[in-house]
Amino acid sequence: QVQLVESGGGLVQAGGSLRLSCAASGTIFSISAMGWYRQGPGKQRELVATITSGGTTNYADSVKGRFTISRDNAKNTVSLQMNSLKPEDTAVYYCNAVAIRAIRYYGDLWGQGTQVTVSS
Repeated sequence: QVQLVESGGGLVQAGGSLRLSCAASGTIFSISAMGWYRQGPGKQRELVATITSGGTTNYADSVKGRFTISRDNAKNTVSLQMNSLKPEDTAVYYCNAVAIRAIRYYGDLWGQGTQVTVSS
């Protein structure tokens, strides 16, 4: 059974920092790109950051310069360092991983979500 397990969410004041972590366990697939998405109150789910197995990163404009995504390919983990947090960063953050089976795209794996709340 394959699962993505997230940790690190919580309550923080504006200007503070949090680090989110996600680990893929029990995977029978190869993991390609990994990333973080978020969904705030009354908003659609949006991309925050992604990282390929080769280390190429992509960030939403709203988090560039503040967030940093990283991964450990050997452990199938991905992290998101969030600095200079703003109230508008408040959302449920979801870990994502692209699963590959038989050298073809199989599907996306998703974590259960972790709440990040930033107070003003």
